[in-house]
Amino acid sequence: MAGPQSQVNKSHKSRFASKGSRHVHHTSLQVKNKIAKPERCVSKGSRKDRIHMKKMVRDQKRAAVLKEKRASSGSLSPPRVIVLFGLSASVNPNALARDILMMLSADDSEPTSTTVASSLYKIRTTVLVAPHGDLLSCMEMAKVADLIAFVASGSYLGDGVSSSNHIDSFGRQCLSVFRAMGLPSTVVFVRDLPMDLKKKHDLKKLCVSSLASEFPEDCKFFPADTKDELHKFMWLFKEQRLSVPHWRSHRPYLWAQEVDLVADDGEPGKCSLLMSGYVRAHNFSVNQLVHVSGVGDFQLCKIDILKDPFPINERKDKNAMDADDVQGLQIVQSLLPDPSKQEPLIMENVPDPLSGEQTWPTEEEMADADSINKRKLLKKKTVPRGTSDYQAAWIVEDSDGEHSGTDEDETDGMVLDDEEDHQDMDHSDIDDDQVSISFSTKEYDEETEPGAAMSDEEHLTKEQIEAEIQKIKDAHAEDEEFPDEVDTPVDVPARKRFARYRGLKSFRTSTWDPKESLPPEYARIFAFNNFMRTQKHVLSKLSDIDNGSINECVAVGSYVRLHIKQVPVDAASKLLELSKSLPLVACGLLQHESKMSVLHFGIKKHDSYDNPIKAKEELLFHVGFRQFIARPVFSSDNINSDKHKMEKFLHPGRFSVASVYGPISFPPLPLIALKIRQGEVPSIAAIGSLRKADPDRIILKRIILTGYPQRVSKLKAAVRFMFHNPEDVRWFKPVDVWTKCGRRGRVKEPVGTHGAMKCIFNGILQQHDTVCMSLYKRVYPRWPEQRFPLGP
Repeated sequence: MAGPQSQVNKSHKSRFASKGSRHVHHTSLQVKNKIAKPERCVSKGSRKDRIHMKKMVRDQKRAAVLKEKRASSGSLSPPRVIVLFGLSASVNPNALARDILMMLSADDSEPTSTTVASSLYKIRTTVLVAPHGDLLSCMEMAKVADLIAFVASGSYLGDGVSSSNHIDSFGRQCLSVFRAMGLPSTVVFVRDLPMDLKKKHDLKKLCVSSLASEFPEDCKFFPADTKDELHKFMWLFKEQRLSVPHWRSHRPYLWAQEVDLVADDGEPGKCSLLMSGYVRAHNFSVNQLVHVSGVGDFQLCKIDILKDPFPINERKDKNAMDADDVQGLQIVQSLLPDPSKQEPLIMENVPDPLSGEQTWPTEEEMADADSINKRKLLKKKTVPRGTSDYQAAWIVEDSDGEHSGTDEDETDGMVLDDEEDHQDMDHSDIDDDQVSISFSTKEYDEETEPGAAMSDEEHLTKEQIEAEIQKIKDAHAEDEEFPDEVDTPVDVPARKRFARYRGLKSFRTSTWDPKESLPPEYARIFAFNNFMRTQKHVLSKLSDIDNGSINECVAVGSYVRLHIKQVPVDAASKLLELSKSLPLVACGLLQHESKMSVLHFGIKKHDSYDNPIKAKEELLFHVGFRQFIARPVFSSDNINSDKHKMEKFLHPGRFSVASVYGPISFPPLPLIALKIRQGEVPSIAAIGSLRKADPDRIILKRIILTGYPQRVSKLKAAVRFMFHNPEDVRWFKPVDVWTKCGRRGRVKEPVGTHGAMKCIFNGILQQHDTVCMSLYKRVYPRWPEQRFPLGP
């Protein structure tokens, strides 16, 4: 019989269980029934179902990539646009363009067109050469480019020249502009390499190391001296998946390969502009509005679908080609707009002066109005002489007249004094010296000696006061840190000179009604209740256009002729001349994008522009494919406030917000601001991007009135030269004052007859300190006299 054995129990399994399963026995039966597995586990099901689901996702992604590849490189896709840009003036990209076109043509003949359909590579390609030195042409070509090929010369490196000279100043300027617009796929062609293989490899490696920092990481370098090297590039280019800027994929556009005009007999001075080219990015609807670069927004009267002039698979003999050249391209189909679906061409709102309430008031309403008027007469607001209705509207009356001049009457507006102060002000012409010179506290009277302090100032002339103010300004010039400081005029009362300004208790938290006292231009613009929601709704309609019927929409890759109606003849004639040097683009507009509103751009001054850019200065804005003239007002971007401080100039090295009157656009869109002067070459002034359209954005211009302590006694001081008469002191009394050394205070009362005032601060005031008062008014952009550079 075996001996005794020790008992061994199984280990506890709670360390492998979840916290919820260990405490299930503590829950009630109703709660136990609700405990179940997560829904994600139920939806996935068994392992076999999960494997099948993952396979379906992979197949969908593979089909989407294959569809995109066929759409971009198939026989029905539009020709790929290659833009050759020379990095320096010594590089000759025209020879390279001729070599590429000859290689793509079947018989290696001299190219007669910039677009070639290659049966060997099964691809259609358009080769453009950006003219070195012409900034506008380079920008327009970069907007339509599918591939930007930068051309560099290897001879610089072979001669021992520094790699910094590989790109000249114009090349660097264009590179920065291309980056701001968004670079498509890029490559670099290296020309003028030696025939020796070892030297050729070394120079190419040196060129890559010197230029790689200027281009994206995926940019590849190709030697481009021989036909075999170009042949290798073309096979890679055919299979390459090209990337385009994100903003170009939101709107259909057409690069016009042919431009013509037809006079309109019905309207003199108007014509129909004909633009022929391939539809790109999205299907083009005949009911859409189009924007012609530099001219404006228009409606379409017809779209002709033409026979493709550059087919890949079709073979034509020479006689058939000549017949097409004589008779023109064959029209396959014509699309006409539907008046019930066509987007209306609305640019500005036309306000109706009689659109207000026109109903006759009832007897009850008239009785209520009489009672309200009687109450207003009983409690009439007392305002000083010369007060406008605008000032009286936001003047806040004191709630308690007994506490006038204390902390309780500090409000956001310039609050008037109570009845006693108005009585004193009414008799200021007679006994202002006796009334104002008496101080409220005996201790302050004895320490400051106001009568002795003001005795010398009472007899100063206007020229002497201005000379003393200038002397103090010069003495504080080195400590000048506040660019908003202004001088109070001596001959004009400050309450009249700064009548449109008001004080704010707090710039961040004080309220400012965005609908208050709007300019007349705001009656001509449009606004959204919710801009982001509207943008999402408008962009969702792109899929409806892509899936639209063939009687309304033209598919991507079709060769069409747009009939744009009611174009000014002068603008169309200028377009015909410009089409010889730069590409012209007709861009399809989304819903609401023809209407005017207030646009806000994040903007930064360009490094190559040295002149100052002043607010409301006329600039030419390139926003995506659109061009319009604007006069922006600059402001800071305060994240934690609904109010933003105006900037008089666009400061270099940091971003600001530029607000302009312009046609509504939906971001993302790049911004290139040009400064154009008569007789000068256009220069890049600033770059940025569109943020949103919002007329309710509050931009405040701040001015700072400064005064200087004359007598200081601890927390009290007599301040002079901020104002020049006691009425101004009483008018601006509710506005808080502050000093450059960090003290804050308030105005107690005027002193004397020359605008001196007594102030109380929250700390001991230094004699060399400067007392400041901040005033604000809302500013708006200026309406441009001419909206488009070529149009009206």
